[in-house]
Amino acid sequence: MADIFELARTGGATPAELGYYFPAEFAPHRAMWLSWPHKEDSWPGKIHTIYPKYAQFIKEVAKGEKIHINVLDDGMRQFAIDQLNQAGVDMNQINFHLFPTNDAWCRDHGPAFLINPNADQKKVLVKWDYNAWGEKYPPHDLDNQIPFRIAEYLNIPCFQPGIVMEGGSVEFNGKGTLLTSKACLLNKNRNPHLNQAQIEKYLCDYYGVNHILWVGDGIIGDDTDGHIDDITRFVNEDTVVTVIEEHKGDDNYDILQENLHLLKKMRLENDKQLNIIELPMPKAVIWEGQRLPASYANFYIGNAAVVVPTFRDENDQKALDILKECFPDRKVIGIDSTDIIWGLGSFHCLSQQEPEV
Repeated sequence: MADIFELARTGGATPAELGYYFPAEFAPHRAMWLSWPHKEDSWPGKIHTIYPKYAQFIKEVAKGEKIHINVLDDGMRQFAIDQLNQAGVDMNQINFHLFPTNDAWCRDHGPAFLINPNADQKKVLVKWDYNAWGEKYPPHDLDNQIPFRIAEYLNIPCFQPGIVMEGGSVEFNGKGTLLTSKACLLNKNRNPHLNQAQIEKYLCDYYGVNHILWVGDGIIGDDTDGHIDDITRFVNEDTVVTVIEEHKGDDNYDILQENLHLLKKMRLENDKQLNIIELPMPKAVIWEGQRLPASYANFYIGNAAVVVPTFRDENDQKALDILKECFPDRKVIGIDSTDIIWGLGSFHCLSQQEPEV
């Protein structure tokens, strides 16, 4: 059989054909990857306000896994070190890489890590194309190189499907089921030449899944056209949390009720019905007249902690209490995301986990 690096380079086999799959986020991690925020246009007028909470996020996750941070240059690395030291981060857990980026959203421009515990080469990487959510925020040339840089650093094979895909648009139970949204993956600003069946084949071939579930639309204010990681998340192999808007007059009410209706009809890869836990939404978060995509679903599941965005809202504690029941073996920590969400994403959007194997 051909060398796996050669198979990845030439497209001679897909990851699924070689037994690789994308593990669930609640499975053990080796590390979390980040791209240090530096693009002022993503947080107009307030990028300086996000660093203390961003550093707090890193501090909590670093208690259970290594942290890899992409930076532009030595000056940015030193600025990041200063911010992390101020937050009391364990710097023994931190690794910096001079891998320049356009923006901070590592969930979407970063790699997808797949594993096969039975193979000699136990971990591979998939580098999807990235077009900044349908060419909304050019340039994205540096972001598009990040998976290549990480594959080279880790010395692991890099598969290239050749179509646009973002990490925030897909959710996994680790047993063969992938959950996504039609509003994003079927949007003509991503892969207009592909229909739903063709996209599903790519998902199966390059994420190592065999069962695709689709919800409808995303929340108001989400500039990604409806990423699943603002809506519905797996918390174990057969259970999701999904956000629900309690107020019928809210623009999100009908969207989220429709998604709940769809979830209730879904079956997993083993034909079992989904367990569904409802998570509240915060009140609308408005900044300069714009509704922001504030959602408690945009949490990061780390080895030691689940870090949840909070919004100075009466539902913050209710959401944290629900998630504490979902993750009895992890600390569930709320970190104020009121400033971070001005960038139109929070902790899950900013991060990408590298699995342990």
